[in-house]
Amino acid sequence: MVGSKRNSYSDGVTVTVHIPDDLMGRLKAEGGDLSRRFMEAIALDEYRQGRMSKVDLRRLLGFETRPALDGFLKEHGVFEEYTLDDLEHDRQDLRRAGF
Repeated sequence: MVGSKRNSYSDGVTVTVHIPDDLMGRLKAEGGDLSRRFMEAIALDEYRQGRMSKVDLRRLLGFETRPALDGFLKEHGVFEEYTLDDLEHDRQDLRRAGF
């Protein structure tokens, strides 16, 4: 069930998920904030599928800095693609900067 709910940060939507009791017990046993774990899992999947940008991900998950988001992504095995063209572009930039 999805419903609108305002919070102190901005307009948003609250999502309610029905989880069978036996499964809920196992999920809670893993520890941590279950709502946060669900939100992170959905956000990571959306990012991996290319339906969410890093800016969107950072905003949704509340990371204040890019390095904090990058650390989160690294912890979850999500790495940016870095091609040979990217490397060559970076090398040219460094040469122009005198390195």
